[in-house]
Amino acid sequence: MPVSRPAAIESVPAGWRLPGIANLHSHAFQRAMAGLAERQTHPSDSFWTWRETMYRMAARFDPESLHAVAAQLYVEMLEAGYTSVCEFHYLHHAPDGAPYANPTAMSDALVAAARDTGIRLALLPVLYMTGGFDGRALNERQKRFGHDVDAYLRLFEALHARQDDQLRVGCALHSLRAVPADAMRAVLAALPDDARIHIHVAEQVGEVQDCIAMRDLRPVEWLLQHADVDARWTLVHATHLNDWEVAGIAKSGATVAICPTTEANLGDGLFRLRDYLGARGAWGIGSDSHISVSPVEELRWLEYGQRLHTRHRNIAVSAASPSVGSTLLDGVLASAAASTGFDDVDDSIVLDASAPQLVGATAEDIADRWIFSGNRNLVREVRVAGKRLVVDGVHVDRDAVAERYATVMQGLLASL
Repeated sequence: MPVSRPAAIESVPAGWRLPGIANLHSHAFQRAMAGLAERQTHPSDSFWTWRETMYRMAARFDPESLHAVAAQLYVEMLEAGYTSVCEFHYLHHAPDGAPYANPTAMSDALVAAARDTGIRLALLPVLYMTGGFDGRALNERQKRFGHDVDAYLRLFEALHARQDDQLRVGCALHSLRAVPADAMRAVLAALPDDARIHIHVAEQVGEVQDCIAMRDLRPVEWLLQHADVDARWTLVHATHLNDWEVAGIAKSGATVAICPTTEANLGDGLFRLRDYLGARGAWGIGSDSHISVSPVEELRWLEYGQRLHTRHRNIAVSAASPSVGSTLLDGVLASAAASTGFDDVDDSIVLDASAPQLVGATAEDIADRWIFSGNRNLVREVRVAGKRLVVDGVHVDRDAVAERYATVMQGLLASL
């Protein structure tokens, strides 16, 4: 059997250098509620009951608190090896649903947090219009998420005009249940050719059932038949797929953003990884609700979930790549530019070769050793656009960011 090694990894005096990891799905504000939804509220707790805690936390944010929480999150991402993040952003308005005087105020907070910490940001303002496939109006807790098509496109255009080497702006359609078909068509027709398009799809069994009931097709079936899905698209979760959908996504060139720790935390289900890899589909990872901020944990549990389901070992492999770690690392590196919009970037991380877990590591086993050898963070250095942001495992502004975060969190938690 041939020995495989991950692409673009090299030995350097400080350790092992490889490209930075792209985080393809993030809701930054949810970092503030990590660990706060782990008490039973219903005998059948699920994603749908988890949303109640999420809505209560979402209602507390303003631009200042969002900036502080996002900056803390982005520091944690950089220290873990993420160098870019796709921010799926739907906290647009004030908690009562009234627009801010500056319509981009909440988006501005995320951009400022990214600039302050140095992470590359693919900002994805979300179109969110309805509360279900039946077209019901948004409820009171969802109103701060909502736009009509014209208002959404004005927001998108204002943000898109600010793109630079550290900022990309794409489009996020929240989900098929939240965006009516005619609105989706209108927005897609208005987007510039360079805009990436992200959408939550087929995350929940209930969503699949409702889509079949209202549209006579499964969510991914409907999307592939009613939109020109191509390499600009990232389908988030895509957990519940049939054979036709697996093949269809792979053939389209779209990327699937898999978020294993969040999908496990919410009890969503397992992505059909083996079948999708067999179809040569593109995929990446996201930390989503940030109950974990670690690419290692996302990749490890992507593989471990498959092992538990199949009761076999070494699932993410192929004849050309018998190493699980190499297959996983090559997968996330290959999909980064298509999902984020950042091409030809000069971002890198260095793994600490002096760590006990990496003693005697070689180019052939470094990816496996990094992903499957424990929970100590092995990232020693991180550079974005050539600028060193993490030194000896610590972000250069860690303490100041953490202090602001602690102050803001006291207020957010005061009467949650």
